[in-house]
Amino acid sequence: MANITASRPVLEEEQGHCQASSKASALTVSVILPVIDETTSLRKTVDIILAENAADVSEILIITCKKTTEAALAVCDELVRENPCVQARTQTRPFLGGAMRDAFEFASGSHVLMMASDLETDPATVKDLIEAARQGCDIATATRWVQKDSFHGYNPLKHAMNLVFQKTFALLYGVSLSDLTYGFRIFKTELVKKIEWEELRHAFLLETLLKPLRLGARVVEVPTVWRKREEGISHNQLIQHFAYFRIGFKTRFRGKQELLARCTS
Repeated sequence: MANITASRPVLEEEQGHCQASSKASALTVSVILPVIDETTSLRKTVDIILAENAADVSEILIITCKKTTEAALAVCDELVRENPCVQARTQTRPFLGGAMRDAFEFASGSHVLMMASDLETDPATVKDLIEAARQGCDIATATRWVQKDSFHGYNPLKHAMNLVFQKTFALLYGVSLSDLTYGFRIFKTELVKKIEWEELRHAFLLETLLKPLRLGARVVEVPTVWRKREEGISHNQLIQHFAYFRIGFKTRFRGKQELLARCTS
């Protein structure tokens, strides 16, 4: 298993690998995969997840929207027919954050794992995130910053700006985490269902870590590698990044009760 770094002490629980043929997994993971124009990369992502994590993954939720291409929808249909645990759901809220928020409500597993379907989130890291979650933390999140040569095809200016942002907000929140914005992480489902989520666009990826941190969640980091997508186009426009600052400062200075969903407060 990959080395893990923690933002605070992590409770230890009994560990062990579960085999589907002999006993049920201690975790049931709902994997969230938003899809717009991914085809080959979507199929590869699903294949790797199922090949390496069949004992733990109870469902893969492919989330589509009005902009999802016909080619991508065709691959979604094929995957649903081929794999009983794969479901295709249409999002009702707009944008990436809306897709993730809808999927949080759809999820039935003990844990939810959010990632991309374009291979910029390495599906080979899924097993490490699940193993980290098995140790008892509330969130295990992937990081691109703790090992060498973790970025492939990343814009150099964006890389430098990203690093400054990570260090600034880690200091603001008083944590040693290195990658607050990377939306590749696994949560306890009960945690994501009790939080009042706000963001609809890409800033939601930051929100999903900052609000749990403010509520005292135990978080660990798992190293991963980022590679630029080879198909489709990125929908994370530079102007959207300003929303990261807004939700970052807003969350830091709000009361904890304000972060909870109304039905749980």
